[in-house]
Amino acid sequence: MRFLVIGLGSMGKRRVRNLIALGHKDNVAGFDLREDRRIESEKYDIKIFDDFEKAMNEFKPDAFLISTPPNLHMHYAYIAEQNNIHCFIEASVVDAEKILELANKVKSKKILMAPSCTMRYYPMPIKIKELINNGIIGKVLNYNYQTGQYLPDWHPWEKIEDFYVSNPDTGGCREIVPFELTWLNDIFGDSKPLACVRKKLTNMNADIDDIYHCILEYPNNIIGNLTVEVVSRPKATREIRILGTEGEMVYSADNNELKYINLQMNDWERINFDIGTVESGYINPEEPYINEIKAYINAIEKILNGETSTYPNTLEDDYKILQTLYKLEEISEGRHDLSR
Repeated sequence: MRFLVIGLGSMGKRRVRNLIALGHKDNVAGFDLREDRRIESEKYDIKIFDDFEKAMNEFKPDAFLISTPPNLHMHYAYIAEQNNIHCFIEASVVDAEKILELANKVKSKKILMAPSCTMRYYPMPIKIKELINNGIIGKVLNYNYQTGQYLPDWHPWEKIEDFYVSNPDTGGCREIVPFELTWLNDIFGDSKPLACVRKKLTNMNADIDDIYHCILEYPNNIIGNLTVEVVSRPKATREIRILGTEGEMVYSADNNELKYINLQMNDWERINFDIGTVESGYINPEEPYINEIKAYINAIEKILNGETSTYPNTLEDDYKILQTLYKLEEISEGRHDLSR
């Protein structure tokens, strides 16, 4: 199977590394219009193209990994659909209706359109889901979750205005809300927006809201408080506290530790996670991304064998999550009718 990585920015280069780690180096190529990114990617010793048509005609990919800015995801995904090419798509934030239309187009085809859900492959969400399913803190009542990193620190090597997360439609917070909801909803169920406040609090050179405070309702009378921001500095923030009828659990990325306690315990049980392999210039480990691409490839093989995809995220799921984002934004502007 031949994989074409479209977009060789930080995420595209990570996807190249993922494929190499999985033993596919001889079957990987990259495409990017920017010369600097093509030069940066030469260290991976793969075929690199500056012309998309040439990449299609010469490399003849079986699968795309789309790592472009979100506003270009559907452009390349529709090309994949038209050419019966499998397609892995990084987290989206725009073009929800096109995503739904694409989902309908591929229903009768033996190709896999797989939206990213990287956080589901991190040890923390996996362990939290396991403990909750085992009833370790009883029935879940509430979670408070905050995640963020100062936006100029995302890509310190380039000006923030040259990075798509500084644009209103694809802004840093706006992109991360659905990214996080993808794993939170997997654990707690489909979320219903109740309230949202979003504002720009800093003077960074970006015309975006740099904090979203969201209140969500889940099945079984669970309330979630989600804060996504691009303000935390000098260190990134990721911490969650989950309250249950019989106990609670807490995770903080500061020490990469999950702890829990319930009414039958005298003290906290602590679980420490490995840092993993962190590439120079990145803050997140490689392993979850490798495991995600491994799951994607395994799911393609299932489809080619006439079986059902085992990949845990779908275009329909992506569409539903984006509807939640849009409703939260409507609420923040006072335009959403909560009775609907």
